[in-house]
Amino acid sequence: MVAGAIKHSGEVIRVEKSVVYVKMTVGSACASCHARTVCGAGESAEKVVAVHTVTAADYQVGDSVEVALQQRSMGIKSVVLAYVVPLIVLCAVLLGAVAVGVGQGVAALLSLVGVACYYAVLYLLRGRMENTIKFIITKQTK
Repeated sequence: MVAGAIKHSGEVIRVEKSVVYVKMTVGSACASCHARTVCGAGESAEKVVAVHTVTAADYQVGDSVEVALQQRSMGIKSVVLAYVVPLIVLCAVLLGAVAVGVGQGVAALLSLVGVACYYAVLYLLRGRMENTIKFIITKQTK
């Protein structure tokens, strides 16, 4: 594993040719807090990640594995693409629409449409993203 990498434990749910599908339970930062049941802020979700690897044949359904980003900068890139750029698009469209003289309600709607368009383009480019954001998978020993 990469030193200082973002890592998550998971379970292999499917193996196809050179792809291993791993189900992970990813928790928020406060998911480990003892007060999370009271405040309701702590939440976790199950995610399935497709890990492309030449050693896919070495994995079987049910194996416990650890998945990490190949480089820490890939995690930062993911955050920028998923959160920072859409915020910039939202603000730019909102401010641009208001500056042109559009009503606030229409400007807000246009901002949301702008963000939806951004995510649609990101979805269409997902094939290119798979080539730039790579994961490393290792079996966990018990």
